[in-house]
Amino acid sequence: MHEIICPSCQKAFKVDEAGYADILKQVRDRDFNKQLNERLELAQQEKERAIELACSKIVTVKDLEIQELKSNLKFSEEKQKQAVVEAVNNIEKELRGVLADNISEIQQLKAKIDAAEMVKELAVTKAVGIVEKERDQFKNNLEKIELEQNLSEKNLKASYEKQIQDLNKEIDRVRDMKARLSTKMVGETLEQHCEIEFNRIRATAFPKAYFEKDNDVRTGSKGDYIFRDINDNETEIVSIMFEMKNENDQTATKKKNEDFFKELDKDRNEKRCEYAVLVSLLEPENDFYNTGIVDVSYRYPKMYVIRPQFFIPIITLLRNASLKSLECKTELMLMKTQNIDITNFENDLETFKSGFARNYELASKHFEKTIDEIDKSIDHLQKVKDALLGTDKQLRFANDKAQEITVKKLTRNNPTMKEKFLINNVHKE
Repeated sequence: MHEIICPSCQKAFKVDEAGYADILKQVRDRDFNKQLNERLELAQQEKERAIELACSKIVTVKDLEIQELKSNLKFSEEKQKQAVVEAVNNIEKELRGVLADNISEIQQLKAKIDAAEMVKELAVTKAVGIVEKERDQFKNNLEKIELEQNLSEKNLKASYEKQIQDLNKEIDRVRDMKARLSTKMVGETLEQHCEIEFNRIRATAFPKAYFEKDNDVRTGSKGDYIFRDINDNETEIVSIMFEMKNENDQTATKKKNEDFFKELDKDRNEKRCEYAVLVSLLEPENDFYNTGIVDVSYRYPKMYVIRPQFFIPIITLLRNASLKSLECKTELMLMKTQNIDITNFENDLETFKSGFARNYELASKHFEKTIDEIDKSIDHLQKVKDALLGTDKQLRFANDKAQEITVKKLTRNNPTMKEKFLINNVHKE
């Protein structure tokens, strides 16, 4: 038996072994439960402290990570901004260099174009001045030639009039030519008379002249005499086909001077003579042929009829007229040659102008092409600048989004982290 004292009444009572064991069991179970509860409470407290510490550590780590992310983001943003600024500065510097080079090249092209324009204007002005000067010179030469020709015509006319006056004095002698012919003429034919008269003055008046009988009968007919005179350059001055007709040499049938015009013109053309002259004693009573040198060009071109005493004067007149005409022809050929030179010069000038215009057009096209390339480069650089500015804009958006990050947004769809953050907040309170 076991004696047990009641803690309330202080009375002792006895308990058998079974009851004692039961009471002891109750006491033990109560202590065990008490200790267990204490242990559980301590474990719960330790668990809560551990959770709180873990949440605190997690929040600290997250805060550190967030701070590190913000710092890295800020550093990256600053680095990107610096890179963007450096890239923009480099691009602007490159743009400035390209633009400076292009502007310099454009200025050089403009200077070349201006210089070419100035050279063109100077060349055209000089060419025009030369042409105008030569034109004025030709005009003056032409006026001088015309003046000399007019003066020569006047002198020739005066000389011809003087000779006409002198010859008119011999008209009476012409009417009776045979009676007035010198005794030297008696027994001589008209051809002999003319040949003797010419040879008498050949050495002084016509040193290079040819005056011989026409013996060429290849064409079927021939004249009496051919006269040709040349200058120092071996250029023919004048050529005359002569036909001599003496009334004493004819039959009783009287012929007229015009009966021989056709044959004389034919001989002139076949022997390639410039003039034809009929020296005639026919129709002695015809005043038309007795007045002097008779021009019958209205019948046949460049044909004259004369009496024997006008044989030397007609040669002299035709030679002098042809000599002056040759001078005029020479001047005319010179002027034609000069006109050809002017034409060639104008053609060369036009060729130069065309070539210069073509070169100017090609230079202008190259200039425009260069400008287009510059514009394309500027457009490309502008696109690069816009892309960089777009990158800067995206970085600003990223920064704004980083600034907007909060714990609430981070734990919105994460119940575990949300619960931990709530527990942490409760313990902090």
